[in-house]
Amino acid sequence: MTPLSFELPGGETVQVTVRTLLNAGYAGRGQEEVAAHVAELAELGVPAPSVTPSLYPVAPYLAMQTEEVPVQHGRTSGEAEWALVITEAGVLLTAACDHTDRALEVHGVAWSKQAGPDVLARQAWRLAEVDDRIDRFTLTAWVTGADGRERLIQQGGLADLLSPRYWLARLRADGLAEPGTVLLSGTIPMKPGVDQFAAAWRVELGDPDTGARVSCGYTVRRLPAPVG
Repeated sequence: MTPLSFELPGGETVQVTVRTLLNAGYAGRGQEEVAAHVAELAELGVPAPSVTPSLYPVAPYLAMQTEEVPVQHGRTSGEAEWALVITEAGVLLTAACDHTDRALEVHGVAWSKQAGPDVLARQAWRLAEVDDRIDRFTLTAWVTGADGRERLIQQGGLADLLSPRYWLARLRADGLAEPGTVLLSGTIPMKPGVDQFAAAWRVELGDPDTGARVSCGYTVRRLPAPVG
């Protein structure tokens, strides 16, 4: 099991051991747009889900608070997301980046999720303290290319995705709304023309009402070539 630690506004620290890790997919609030996205991905060879929104359970040890992600090849990339973290002290909201194997994705989305970590920020909010303004929260991601320049690759808001309350209701219905469950939200579109196969990723979740921000970021390290 994976231990995580989050600093809350005011300096309180909450710890949790991850027992269930779930990645939502095709989770846009406008499901008509999701259907169009599914069709686009199908043209690229990515198999269509049997239902949307989708939910992919992955190994709990893939939930990490790390500054480096090792990868086996050059076709992996992150995704800007928010995450729900259910703890004994309540439900937390934080920033996350789902690092996905794009070469494996054409063989199965669930497999591609299992091939990379879910990187979470080290700070969080209590969901109950921000839920009344959650749709105003912003979600942004930047990538760093081989030239060392950081570029904006994703920009949107939580209003673009199914809400934390939607997913909490789903978790309760499935008997999964218990301490140790972490759920990542699914992502927003990437900007065309920006190379997602980058040397580093950074994701920020922002509260425009207070100016507070929570972020996670990491470099991508290519592993040596296999022998044998």
